[in-house]
Formats: sequence, structure tokens, C-alpha cells
Amino acid sequence: MEHIANIETAALDVKQIRKDFPILQELVHGKPLVYLDNGATTQKPLSVIETEARYYEEYNSNVHRGVHHLSQVATNAYEKAREIVAGFINAAQTHEIIFTKGTTDGINLVANTMGRRFLKAGDSVIISAMEHHSNIVPWQIACEESGATLKVIPINERGELRMDAYEELLDDTVKIVAVTYVSNTMGTINPVEDIIALAHARKIPVLLDAAQAIQHMSIDVQALQPDFLVFSGHKIYGPTGIGVLYGTTEWLEKLPPYQGGGDMIKTVTFSKTTYNELPYKFEAGTPNIAGAIGLGAAIQYLQQVGLDKIQQWEEQLLAYALEQLRQIDGLRFIGNAAHRSGAISFLVHDIHPFDLGELLDQQGIAVRTGHHCCEPLMDEFKIPGTVRASLTFYNTKEDIDKLVAGIKRAVSMLR
Repeated sequence: MEHIANIETAALDVKQIRKDFPILQELVHGKPLVYLDNGATTQKPLSVIETEARYYEEYNSNVHRGVHHLSQVATNAYEKAREIVAGFINAAQTHEIIFTKGTTDGINLVANTMGRRFLKAGDSVIISAMEHHSNIVPWQIACEESGATLKVIPINERGELRMDAYEELLDDTVKIVAVTYVSNTMGTINPVEDIIALAHARKIPVLLDAAQAIQHMSIDVQALQPDFLVFSGHKIYGPTGIGVLYGTTEWLEKLPPYQGGGDMIKTVTFSKTTYNELPYKFEAGTPNIAGAIGLGAAIQYLQQVGLDKIQQWEEQLLAYALEQLRQIDGLRFIGNAAHRSGAISFLVHDIHPFDLGELLDQQGIAVRTGHHCCEPLMDEFKIPGTVRASLTFYNTKEDIDKLVAGIKRAVSMLR
């Protein structure tokens, strides 16, 4: 791979890694960019940008069914990306990797097809109180159309799932459990092994939303055993508009097609259509070829850096950030789970998060403000929203120090 930083064996050379990400050299309002909005989207290393550009410059063509050279090169690169993803999460079969537009698209695929085939009046679906809207609304639609009921696992005041309540919700009416691995707002790492084991004891399938987990920790789907797992390319240093749905062969074969069109068929007549085999059954139309190839490059970049080293550095960074932020007068965390990753949500005094976010932006510091597509969670804490700083491996302790100084400066102007 080109443009991969020379990584020390003992730890990450973060200064060198930052050179791989062109945008981190940019100025915002005349100040060096401090990018702490990685939960919304991550920045892209040059190897990903160049890989995607190379597709358009050198072998742009539609995939599958083409006999000419460019089509074969593009098809090979596209299918190689599928193999890279399968290896990254240790899927048993490459056909268990379905390329989607992103996490939201993957959840909608499962909710729609489960609803059409398996949900009926009297059935129920379990989600949790900390879900992103993308893992709430598709299930609400499926329940409304089928007559099923949506049940919600409550959380405690620390922002952790109440597993006792989850066990009580699990009964014979439940047809699927769909929960987030890591909260996008609070950074809570959920006990997904226990969630899956309890559901599987009742033969209930589980969908994991791994959008906020895939970039922070190693995931082995054969060890973890989710029935479905979804994530987005842009959250793992890849392009926007590409994502992954992993599903076990057993479940993907049970579900009907999500969309109809080219590539998802074997034969079509006006009287009958025969659907294609996995994974193409769920990939109707021309896919995001460049995006898939770019996602493959992003995963290869991470593998070369080393996910274990990344996780170790991010844990140090998170601990440092929490320690420094705790010292700010009037700051309170929203969610304070014992096991957490990535995101830190907070409020300071009675300052509206938008006001704080705007003043941080003027200092070149990018954070996310608002409800983070988690309105029910904000209602739970009786707040309008939060300021969220979300960290990743190219962030530094200097970034945290600038955030802390920036908050203090903003507070002095707003109070």
C-alpha cells in the first residue's frame, strides 16, 4: 500500500499517521483543524482517495456480465473488496457480505424483508433506548405494516442497558433483536455477547448495528455469532455511500429480495422471475463500485496500521479526554458507562450545545451538536441535545488540550 505511515512496533506514530490524511493539514478560520467529529464521519487517508480516483481514471466500467477488459478488471477489484471485508470481520463465506449504501440501508433491508416474510400481528421486535434513528424508524415501519409491537430495552442513569429488563422482554413473541454495539451518542459499549446468547437461547435472531464499533475494535462474526451485522464505509475511513450488511447464509437465504432490478436476477419472463444467488440477490442495479473498492483500501490501511495498536491508543486518548474534561467547571457528561469507546457527550452549565459548538468552530475545533439522531435518548435525559466530541486514532492529546481550552474560552464569552 502507498502512503502508509511507518508504524513503530511498540505504539502508533500518530504524528506520522496524520500525514496520511490530507484534510488534517487544513486551516479552519485561520487555525489548524482539530477534527473531533469522527462519530459523524471519519477522514480519508490518501491511499483511499487515490484508490478511488484510480478506478475512475484507469478502469471505470460496470461490473459483472461484461466480457471486455475494463469490465473484468473492475469486477475483479469489486469482488476483491468483498473478500477484504469478509476477511476483516472473519465471515465464513464471502457471499455473506452484501454491499449497501450504508448502515441505514442495511437495517432497512433487514427490517423490510423480515417484516414482509416473518412479522405478523402479535409478534414483537426488540430494540434499545439508545438506538440511532436508523435502528428505530425502519422497525417502526415494519411493525406498523405487520401489526407487530416494538419493545425497548431501557437504560440506567449511566447510559447502560438494563440487562434484567432485556431478559424480561425476551418471550415467544419476539422475532428479532436489533441493537447497537456502541452508542453513537454516549460511547457505551453494550454487552453484545450476552445479548446474542440470551436471544439465541430462544432461537431469536440478532442484528448488530456496528457503525460505531467497526472502526474501534476487532470484530469476529464467527466468534460473536450475530445473525446480521451492519456498518458504513465512511465511519471506517472509507468513502460515503458504501456500507456492508453481513448476514449468515441461513438467514440471507430465508429473506426475500429487498429491491428488484438488474444483477439480482437469474432469469426474467413476464410470468416469472428467478432470483440470483447470494450475494447478488440483494444487490439490485449498478452498485457503488468505486465506493466498494475504496472501502477495501480503507480496511487494508487499517490492517497495516494494526487495529490492536489503534484500540490501545484510542483507549489512552479517551481516558485522557475524560480526565481533562472532568476538570471544567459546570461540565456534566451525558452517559458515563463503565465500558465505552469513541464518543463523549456533555453539556456545560446551561449553555445551549449549538452556541458552544459555534464558538468552538471559530477556534478551528469541529464537534457535533444536537440530538445526534437519538431524540428518544435525549428525551430520556430530558435535554435538547449535547456537544459530542468523538475520537479516533489520528487524534492527539494536543487536540484534547485545544478542546478543553476552547470550551473554557467559549464559556467565558457565553456566561
